Amino acid sequence: MKEVIDTVGRRKTSVARVFMSPGKGKIVVNKLPVEEYFKDEFKRTQALKPLAAAEKQNDFDITINVKGGGLTGQSGAVSLAIARALVEFDESIRASLRADRLLTRDPRMVERKKYGKKKARKSFQFSKR
Repeated sequence: MKEVIDTVGRRKTSVARVFMSPGKGKIVVNKLPVEEYFKDEFKRTQALKPLAAAEKQNDFDITINVKGGGLTGQSGAVSLAIARALVEFDESIRASLRADRLLTRDPRMVERKKYGKKKARKSFQFSKR
């Protein structure tokens, strides 16, 4: 069994690297406690949802490096990375995580801007004269 489990999660333009080792439940995101980094309760619960689903909140010490995007994308990336780390640790919880759709990479990205348009699909204001 590996001492430290290293996984990657992505969402939009955010990338999260998770280093998970057996411990007391200490979670650090970019050298800050998880409560300080994800101040919004919803984003914090979304990021730590896999731990709650597997009922392993106090079994691991987790260090997370996350960059890119905004806090919502980052919390989604952290969630996917933690779910992948849990599956790597214990294959038997894969079914419960899959049922909660925590192992699915969300493919939605920002659509690129097209030429002749103001944004991806929005056109410039039309005037007859």
